[in-house]
Amino acid sequence: MNPSHPLSVRRQPPGGRAGVDATDRALVQALRAHARATYAELARLVGLSAPAVHERVAKLESAGVVTGYHAAVDPSAIGLGVSALVGVFTREGAEQDEVAERLREVTAVEDCWVVAGEETFVVKVRAPDVDALEATLAALRRTSGVGRTRTTVVLSTRWEGRVPFPETPAPAATSAPSPAAEDGG
Repeated sequence: MNPSHPLSVRRQPPGGRAGVDATDRALVQALRAHARATYAELARLVGLSAPAVHERVAKLESAGVVTGYHAAVDPSAIGLGVSALVGVFTREGAEQDEVAERLREVTAVEDCWVVAGEETFVVKVRAPDVDALEATLAALRRTSGVGRTRTTVVLSTRWEGRVPFPETPAPAATSAPSPAAEDGG
């Protein structure tokens, strides 16, 4: 890892929790919406100074909250108009990590999740057309360790790529208001 590179990030240990406050959450949301904004522009959006934003972004990157920056691409604009979610059932005795690496080699696979349930994996695939999707499914089924697949073709996408950012729980009330106070009397 090159610490001077802008995309280098020290990751938080798995299962760790970074301490983020309301300002950090606002900053993360601003970065997600305007990743190319300057620190001064981000500062105006979250109500801080540019140096304070710079410092907070660096801390969020170090903590592994912000893991990188990317360009969002419309798949249909680059000729990938068909999407599908494919449940991948592995053969008995297949090594999960090995199968996952083989699935990575199928270029049409965009995302891969290990899931609970009958399937071992669910992968999201993108293809130019139905014929290419069929060829991708055949490639998935030929992948060593894969027993069978179950496919759901996406008809349209309402939204995707959302990462819900948890809100900080409101502090618990120290005492309940009396009924008289609620009634105004």
